[in-house]
Amino acid sequence: MTSSSSSSSSTSARSSTRPVSGRGLAGKVVTIDPGHNGANGQHPEIINQLVDGGYGQRNVCNTTGTQTDAGYPEHEFTWNVATYLRPLLEAKGITVVMTRSSDTGVGPCTDKRAAIENDAGADAAVSIHGDGAPPEVRGFYVLTATRPPAGAAMAAASLRLASCLATAAVAAGFPASNTLGSGGLWKRDDLTGLNRSTRPKILIECGNMRNATEAAIMSSTDGQQWYAQALAQGIFAFLQG
Repeated sequence: MTSSSSSSSSTSARSSTRPVSGRGLAGKVVTIDPGHNGANGQHPEIINQLVDGGYGQRNVCNTTGTQTDAGYPEHEFTWNVATYLRPLLEAKGITVVMTRSSDTGVGPCTDKRAAIENDAGADAAVSIHGDGAPPEVRGFYVLTATRPPAGAAMAAASLRLASCLATAAVAAGFPASNTLGSGGLWKRDDLTGLNRSTRPKILIECGNMRNATEAAIMSSTDGQQWYAQALAQGIFAFLQG
């Protein structure tokens, strides 16, 4: 799609987004984990190292992420969405902790990102990603850990966080995945960042970067701001619950 059609598509869809609101959230802590990093691809010796993935698994430290067919990278998408999301949360008095400080570095490994979230005592931890599925796949899905790494109560909180984000995404005009998970929700047992977290934690695949329609939105400033607004709404709903 051309840049003009991308802007038109995202602006039209964004018109259904409800205003972001938040009350009584001062003092809450939210960690934002923008997936991957800009220099990961130049340092395979770092990101291919194996780390403790939880439950006896050994997983790679990190990956390069996917990209659109036009070459727009996932790491830039996730960084930009996180950058737009942060001030929306801070405007409500929420303390925001980022798992990486730029889009030009390497890592951190996913186990280190989970440790940052745990050490922050996060009331909610949100890991932002974009999928690289076949082009016919469209829509978001929110992942939680299959096995509760910090007990039943924390697992229930993670599921509620996932539900709040999925509800907010649908309300904003984003479709739930037409293939993966169920109703925008999916449990996985092989993701280090979820397995090693002891906080209410989710990983959201915001859309499919290999789908032409979603790629256009995810590559645009309007689209990235739209995702940030939806994520903020879901986080507010969870923290106020």
